[in-house]
Amino acid sequence: MKRIAVLTSGGDAQGMNAAVRAVVRTALDHGLDVFAIYEGYQGMVDGGDAIRPIRWNDVGGILHKGGTIIGSARSAEFRERSGRLKAVRNLLLHKIEGIVVIGGDGSLTGANILYEEWPELVAELVADGRIGATTAAQFPSLAVAGIIGSIDNDMFGSDVTTGADTALHRIVEATDAITSTAASHQRSFVVEVMGRHCGYLALMGALAAGADWVLIPESPPDVDDWAETMCRLLRKGRETGRRDTLVVIAEGAQDRHGNPITSEQIKRILEERLGEDTRITVLGHVQRGGAPSAFDRNLSTLLGSAAVVELISAETGTPPFVMGMRGNKLTRTPLAEALRVTNAVTTAIVAQNYDEALRLRGKSFQESFRTVRTLVRALPHPPTPGQRRMRIAVLNAGGPAPGMNTAVRAAVRLAVDKGHIVLGIRNGFHGLIEDDISEMDWMSVSGWATRGGSELGTNRYLPHGSDYYAMARNLEKYAIDGILMIGGWTGYRGGLELHRQRHTFPAFDIPIVCLPVSINNNLPGAELSVGADTALNSIVSAVDKIKRSAVASRRAFVVEVMGNYCGYLALMSALATGAERVYLHEEGVTLADLEADVRQLVDGFSKGKRLGLMIRNEYANPVYTTGFMRALFEEEGGDLFDVRESILGHLQQGGDPSPFDRILATRLASQCVDYLEKQIGQPEPRSACVGQVQGELLFTEMEDIARLMDMDVHRPKRQWWLDIRPIARVLAKPAPQTQSTNNSE
Repeated sequence: MKRIAVLTSGGDAQGMNAAVRAVVRTALDHGLDVFAIYEGYQGMVDGGDAIRPIRWNDVGGILHKGGTIIGSARSAEFRERSGRLKAVRNLLLHKIEGIVVIGGDGSLTGANILYEEWPELVAELVADGRIGATTAAQFPSLAVAGIIGSIDNDMFGSDVTTGADTALHRIVEATDAITSTAASHQRSFVVEVMGRHCGYLALMGALAAGADWVLIPESPPDVDDWAETMCRLLRKGRETGRRDTLVVIAEGAQDRHGNPITSEQIKRILEERLGEDTRITVLGHVQRGGAPSAFDRNLSTLLGSAAVVELISAETGTPPFVMGMRGNKLTRTPLAEALRVTNAVTTAIVAQNYDEALRLRGKSFQESFRTVRTLVRALPHPPTPGQRRMRIAVLNAGGPAPGMNTAVRAAVRLAVDKGHIVLGIRNGFHGLIEDDISEMDWMSVSGWATRGGSELGTNRYLPHGSDYYAMARNLEKYAIDGILMIGGWTGYRGGLELHRQRHTFPAFDIPIVCLPVSINNNLPGAELSVGADTALNSIVSAVDKIKRSAVASRRAFVVEVMGNYCGYLALMSALATGAERVYLHEEGVTLADLEADVRQLVDGFSKGKRLGLMIRNEYANPVYTTGFMRALFEEEGGDLFDVRESILGHLQQGGDPSPFDRILATRLASQCVDYLEKQIGQPEPRSACVGQVQGELLFTEMEDIARLMDMDVHRPKRQWWLDIRPIARVLAKPAPQTQSTNNSE
């Protein structure tokens, strides 16, 4: 394969530019010629200047931009066979052998049709004399790779599609702002989000925002008089002291008979039946706009790079495929299969087969829906007569991280709804030692879903010596049956020590489960820790601002990020911001590295470069500090450029949790409560740590956790994200010598 093209089609989605950048640079790095097809399929039909070469620097400086720099359009002409005939001729004229299509199900359906019709369309062009037989023989088929660009997350083939995470950011930013004004005036708000046939944004937005009611197409209210049921529960919420009401509705919401449910209808019901002062907010295209989140930048980058590699390695005639992500693993799904399952969901909804629609959405969607149905309750179900009410303790330990409060709220409410008693331990292990323990009820965690920090309090104190006796005494005093530790490295170490002490102190012979919350993403048994996504977004937001400042004045920046000895934040923020160099403790830093970096900076700026960006993990090297690097680069740069350092510090730990972290925290908390229920009362109760591994929520037993931990540097022995390092190197390369160098990306 020598030539490929890339196009974006249909509705735009944040992250499309990152995907285009990755496709172009990966293909060029493999020696391919790359063409951009402007304005989607319409550009393919029009040909001419709409199909033209795209080079390394043409995709510089676009990571942070929303929309798509090569344009998008919905082409009515391409839907007709005559239009596709023109498109095929234009591809042949440019000798394009493969295409990467970034778009939703409609765009990818078009790509699949183009692949299927290719032989007969080529034959017709030969018969008409519009192309020669020799040309036709050289291009017997068209290679097609798809990347799903859809904010609705409505297509099979990837856990999350490009743009969906950023759309959730827009929804949560709006709902967080709305709830504050709603509470001030004791108002009700109805927030309508996108999703004609998919309730992902509404469901996950409601989960992340702590909404009081949600309506989605896949599972309409299960009773005909749903309005009365909704009003009864919302009324109870007011009676328990809730000052505001938030209802999230997907634009395609309907009742069980297929009749539309609209935001105006909900507003009228709340005003007439509850006498509520109600407002409507239709978020509309706000959800499509703005800079992509860190997650969408990195997801799109990885998918774009993988799509090119798969195209190159595919045999001639390989059917179209779509690149996706399951957990943190790149996947390849036949495009025909992805479209079949996607269309089956819509068919099930239209046929009012809602159980089937939910099943096809997947396990995590179903689990999230069940969790939301519990969390939106005004009050928990009363305990069942004769039920054994388990006594579960919950605490935070380790450094503060966004998402701690979200996890505590979910755990408390889900456990209380099951009839159990939850005891909150304040100030980490100190609280268990000093008897700072009190019962938590349904309303004690009201509003916690959206708050950063730790309302229970947290610290890095690790128990030792006589602490174990004091903790055992308090566990016995409160008759605690199980412990949920929500926190970071200190919490894991503390949980492991309590588990090891169970033979000395019988009070410790209870199930202990650890839920990973750490911005460093350095915990064993979990590919992603709650809090890391929020920290990453904070870094990316800060670096975006730094870059806009730097490019105006021929300046290089050395940005130091947190992580202790774990380079996750450094590498992933470098990938998301287009940094040309990243320094990790895992790789080390040598004088030879710095000399090479100096030469690259001097060479680049001498040829017109205006911006340099290096990101350094805080513990990358004890000698070559951020200040040392800044001084070295500035000295060697002379009059070519100046250098500044930026140590981002604790802003990475602060702020409200991102939608991703809120959703992950809630899902993990649900699994932890279920785990404790199963283990409490067992003759030999097990203790474990929960984590997301390749898309599945799994438990790693405590005995195995110690073997996975590198105690000296506080990180797992195996770090999956280091496999991404080669991709980051390729995309951060300077432009080939044949192209001008004017941008660090």
